[in-house]
Parts: sequence; structure tokens; C-alpha cells
Amino acid sequence: MNALAPANDPTFENVWDEIVWRGLVHVSTDQEALRALLAGDPITYYCGFDPTAPSLHLGNLVQLLTMRRLQLAGHKPLGLVGGSTGLIGDPRPSAERTLNTKETVAEWVGYLRGQVERFLSFEGENAARMVNNLDWTAPLSAIDFLRDIGKHYRVGTMLKKDAVSARLNSEAGISYTEFSYQILQGLDYLELFRSYDCVLQTGGSDQWGNLTSGVDLIHYVEHAPVHAIGTPLITNSDGTKFGKSEGNAIWLDPEMCSPYRMYQFWLNTDDGDVISRLKVFTFLTRAEIEEYERLVETEPFRRAAQKRLALEVTTFVHGPDAAAAVVAASDALFGQGDLTALDAATLRSALEELPNATVADGTSVVQALVDTGLVSSLSEGRRAVAQGGVSLDGARVDDDSLAVTGSLPGGVSVLRRGKKTLAGVFIA
Repeated sequence: MNALAPANDPTFENVWDEIVWRGLVHVSTDQEALRALLAGDPITYYCGFDPTAPSLHLGNLVQLLTMRRLQLAGHKPLGLVGGSTGLIGDPRPSAERTLNTKETVAEWVGYLRGQVERFLSFEGENAARMVNNLDWTAPLSAIDFLRDIGKHYRVGTMLKKDAVSARLNSEAGISYTEFSYQILQGLDYLELFRSYDCVLQTGGSDQWGNLTSGVDLIHYVEHAPVHAIGTPLITNSDGTKFGKSEGNAIWLDPEMCSPYRMYQFWLNTDDGDVISRLKVFTFLTRAEIEEYERLVETEPFRRAAQKRLALEVTTFVHGPDAAAAVVAASDALFGQGDLTALDAATLRSALEELPNATVADGTSVVQALVDTGLVSSLSEGRRAVAQGGVSLDGARVDDDSLAVTGSLPGGVSVLRRGKKTLAGVFIA
């Protein structure tokens, strides 16, 4: 598990009340029954993650945090990585998925399993367990699947599922392969109910048709009541898609999205979104969040809520050491710390997020200004130096012939024009 060990808000007697207050319940089965269920003896619940990429992303983080909250309340999590469903892919509203090779899916299963394991505890009476749905689907023959599982599904009901109906009304249509995805997910819930007495599944609200597939199947086959919770899809207050930064998803793998980039993503949260983000993505208490809400209203220029949000999420995802390093890098780059004291790898990853250029050792600072795009011409660069508006590695530049030598850790340099316009320089 990640080094951070958060706790639920003790002012809530029932974890159901807490997740409702945090805005984590968009749709669910019977709410009163769920409230009673989560207030009683420990139950087993699960959430599934399909290996459609080599890393989880911020949308998945909502589910991981929800799982952790339920575990902290004493319940028993099952983390499912879809070795079989990942070979199919759930239907997207727009077009058919490109199928990955079996070897690729198997490799990604391993990556995702390692990520899920970081957010749950595998110790104690309610220790988490990991499962792979390929273990019970691979031995099934097509005939057994159709006879034992498929006979409980009605095509009319399947056609009404949002993802299916959207595709039926599109030019792309839908293949039988993706049409059958909801049956496979229903089978997962049935298998986990039988093997682990699992009675709750969580997932995004866009998966509601797949979540209820399992609820209905268990009702038909086992005549037992089970439950599902659909968390809301997170969107920005201005209507833009959450989790995108200049067209790139915010991944949980540090090789695909550096801790510095993740920290900056949260730091740039709009005032209108930051309180709801604190509720969903942190373990801060209601009292703490209400205090940050007051600060957003009275002292928005301090961005205290954004700084705390960025610190909490980066720490939870990447650990306290990585979070401390990116905070130090962020502060130093913007004039509040010592650039020479930074960790080389963190500094390099931070500069990769800025305008940057690779230059030969000894390149003049004016040429580096042009190469990084901070000025449009050498003459403009000379004027900027003459006006005292350029600094290199934290020191003001007075001589426009000064050479850039990569004097910071890792052999890099930081150029600044004015107070806030920065660029990174890498020495070839």
C-alpha cells in the first residue's frame, strides 16, 4: 500500500453518509438498504478495472478512493483486473474499440494490478484481495457460457443500455463482441458472489448498465439481493472534460505522467471546482474542507485550497517523498526556493512541462531565449537582457553573451523572462 495512510472523517457514523456528502453517489440500488448494509457487519465489495491502457487514470482514482473509504470503514475489498473483459472492451459511445493482443492485455493486467494494490491494505481482518476474471472465463466453453449465463439475459433489456443504444443509433453500429460485454461483467459479479459472498459493486455511473447486469443476474440465478453504486462522472464547472491537460490524460503511472505534472494539474484547479475536488479526492474532514471553502471565498488569491488539494492527491498517488520533491521544485521555479538544491530527476521532469529546448554547451543566453521561444529574435533577446528582465538559474543576466552551461542538478538550466515566464534548457 502507498505510504500515506489516510482515515475517514470520524464525524460520520456511517460511511454511506460520508460518501453521499462527498458527492460519490450518482446512482445506486436501494439507498436505505445500502445505508443499513454499510452500517452493519463487514461486507465484501468489488470494483473492476479493465486493462485498456498500461496505466490507470484520474477517472479510476475516483474508484480507488471509494474502495479505500469503504475498507477504512471495515469492509472487505476485492480488486478485479479484467484479464478477459480487457480482451473485449466495454462499448464506447462513439466507435468500436481496437482489440489489443492477448500478450499486451496480459502485460497490462500486471501493471494495473500493481497500481490497484498500492491503494488498498492487504493486512488485517478486512484485507483486500485481487482477482482476475480470466481465471473463471477462460475455462468456459461457448456452449456453457450461452446455456448457463446467456439464457438469463433478454435482448430487449440489453438493447436499452445507454452505451448499446448510443452505438445502435450511430453510423458505427455495434459488434456482437461488444454487445456481449455486459454479460461478461454480470458473470463477474455472479462469480464473486458465489466465491466471496460479494454483495456490492462500485463503478462509474457511465457503467450503470454493466453494474445492474450483475445485480439482475444474481437475482435471477441465486434469488438474492445485491447492490451497486455508480459514482458521478467528474466534469469541470465550465463543462470541459476532467482529467485532460492539453489533450493528454493524467495517468497514475509516473513514467506516463510525472508527479510534477500531476501536482500542477491539481494546482490549476478552478475556484469553482476545488471544493468538490477536495471532497472526492482527499480524506480531509468535513470541517477542514469547510474551512478551505471559506478561504476560497475570502482569500482566493492565496489558492490555499488548490495547494492542499495538489499536495494531498500527489502524496496519495506517488508518496510523500515525491510530493515533497515536486512542491520544492514548484516553489523554486517560481522564485521561492533554491534551484540548486532540487532533486535532478524532479527538476528535469518539471522543465519538460515548460517550454524548453536542447542546446549545445556554451550557447549564449540570447540564443537560448530564441530557441526556447521566450523571445522571437536575437534583437528582442538583447533588449530583454538590457532591460534587466532575464535571469538564468535564478541570477539576473547583465551580459547578453553569457553562456548557458547547465549548472543546475542534472545538467540543466532555467531561463526566466519577466516574473512568470519560464523555460527549460537541456545541454546536448
